[in-house]
Amino acid sequence: MLSNSLIEKISRDLNNSKRVVAFTGAGISAESGIPTYRGKGGFWTKYDPDKYASIDYFEKDPSYYWSFFKESRKPILENAKPNPAHYSLAELEKREKLRCVITQNIDGMHQQAGSKNVIELHGTTRNFRCKRCEKFYTLEEIGELLKVELPPLCKECKGIIRPNVIFFGEMLPQDALRRAISEAENCDFMMAIGSSLVVYPAAQIPLIAKDKGAILLIINVEPTGLDLSADYVINEKAGKVLPEIVEHLNSIS
Repeated sequence: MLSNSLIEKISRDLNNSKRVVAFTGAGISAESGIPTYRGKGGFWTKYDPDKYASIDYFEKDPSYYWSFFKESRKPILENAKPNPAHYSLAELEKREKLRCVITQNIDGMHQQAGSKNVIELHGTTRNFRCKRCEKFYTLEEIGELLKVELPPLCKECKGIIRPNVIFFGEMLPQDALRRAISEAENCDFMMAIGSSLVVYPAAQIPLIAKDKGAILLIINVEPTGLDLSADYVINEKAGKVLPEIVEHLNSIS
């Protein structure tokens, strides 16, 4: 049960901050019905991550990834909707209180909720490209191609199509990582939401902010590795906590 005094204190610190940044992980999307990877019922309990999430295995047998995508990921992406946590972050950005969202997630939920400035550290499964000619494909276009063949082949050159995600064995997109580090170094309030904060190098982002003097708020249903470093820790669902914070902000701003 959240205390009003705690929410009020967080809201006042947030209101007094000038450069607020959010860092999000799989937990925020789990509230939209998107399974996590490591948790109970997660993707890794059904599919071998050393196969579907590995660039080496994708190069060897792309059909394994595309079978996983067609059977599990695609239906989820088509049916999942943003939840109150996503909409709360979009509202904070709209009010010019939140500078950006840095996310580990690849589902595009933040953009669907209305967030404009989203830094995707691990890419996205909502668009795709041909490995040979770089032709761009949307989720809808991939759905049509998957009805014909698996793996889907480029309509222009018959090359293998891949998702614009970061597989195991690939580097994070350096431009996105540089932007994320810069935002973390210069923020004065960091919200780490729905992340276990164990997957590096992405999980270093909240720690960088804290080391630079930012207030650190962690919202996650389970304890994280940075709880002892945080100014505030709330072990609740973000979809419950963030709307309360926004409501209190409305009353004091």
